[in-house]
Amino acid sequence: MKQGDAAGIVCCSNGLLAERRHEVEKVIQLLTDIGINPVISEHIYANNAVFSGTGRERARALMELYEKEDVKAVFDISGGDIANEILPYLDFDVIKNHPKAFWGYSDLTTIVNAVYTKTGYEGVLYQVMNLVRDKSGVQRDNFVETVLHGKDTLFDFPYRFIQGEHMEGIVVGGNIRCFLKLAGTEFFPDLTDKILVLESLGGSVAQMVTFLSQLRCMGAFEKIRGIVLGTFTQMEEKGEQPDIVTLIQEYAGCLPIIKTSKIGHGADSCGIVIGAYRVFS
Repeated sequence: MKQGDAAGIVCCSNGLLAERRHEVEKVIQLLTDIGINPVISEHIYANNAVFSGTGRERARALMELYEKEDVKAVFDISGGDIANEILPYLDFDVIKNHPKAFWGYSDLTTIVNAVYTKTGYEGVLYQVMNLVRDKSGVQRDNFVETVLHGKDTLFDFPYRFIQGEHMEGIVVGGNIRCFLKLAGTEFFPDLTDKILVLESLGGSVAQMVTFLSQLRCMGAFEKIRGIVLGTFTQMEEKGEQPDIVTLIQEYAGCLPIIKTSKIGHGADSCGIVIGAYRVFS
């Protein structure tokens, strides 16, 4: 992107509560200030339970942004549970013919991975609301350097190896609960030789065992080349045992594993590009 380009603002998952309007306006103003022209979907705020529109309506709103030539990226500012409702209504041929990065995190793991699976295009696991949640200005500076100046600052996160010393491959995954919503569908990526990134906001030890067991039953740990463990917020804040590192080691065998505190739901989180080839060493 460059200054003067437009970016779409959508909510493909749960509609936002009306009291978050001020936060949305702040991020819109910040984008405007750095030279990006926001194009706002009409389906942002919840008007019926958690819905800002039907699945078909939210999908149509996203497709309209893909079809707009002046829109160079799409930023989803939602999260929650219902993003996968729109998948059957997306036209992936149109998306393929109008390439632009889709940015979102948490429940938007479903959209980012589906777009990669169906088109081969990269997307970004990142929440642009972090630009106003982080009061230090670091997020804003990193975002500008990356989006407008072509650097990788926003994607350069610290990590440590839990086991192994090197891994490389195309990155897939994201929020573990939401990623597994794609299992058994045409939208789930081929895990062969991939780097699998996993993070979570909620969830206890028991839930993580459930998710990891499902991945094992799917043969995931025999296919992938390594694992990026982000933050597992609830478990880590409560100090639950066994911790996520211990759990993942029980399932991953001798796979390389790295751990970072900068991929996940924190306001200081970095982004990671789904569908991009990464080398960790």
